[in-house]
Amino acid sequence: MTSKPANTPTSGAFYMQAVLSFGLSMTAVGIGVVFLPVNGWVRAFLGIAMLYTVTSAFTLAKVIRDRQEDSYIASRVDRARLDKLLAEHDPFKLDAA
Repeated sequence: MTSKPANTPTSGAFYMQAVLSFGLSMTAVGIGVVFLPVNGWVRAFLGIAMLYTVTSAFTLAKVIRDRQEDSYIASRVDRARLDKLLAEHDPFKLDAA
């Protein structure tokens, strides 16, 4: 018998909170960059840096998730092999010499 991991889906409220938090933070930083008392080149640099940071964070989150899923799949395969070996093993079977 294989054990399934606990399935803990995110609630709709948690998802909405994450989306709103992301949108609010991006808006706040964007407004801050637009209204900084600096010239356009500095604003452009800060805007590009902000977008680069966000895309890097998304990429990092995806890589971490993919690694976690890969290790989960590998552990399921190992568990299935062990379950098969245990199911086929007969401790009372006598080996003929």
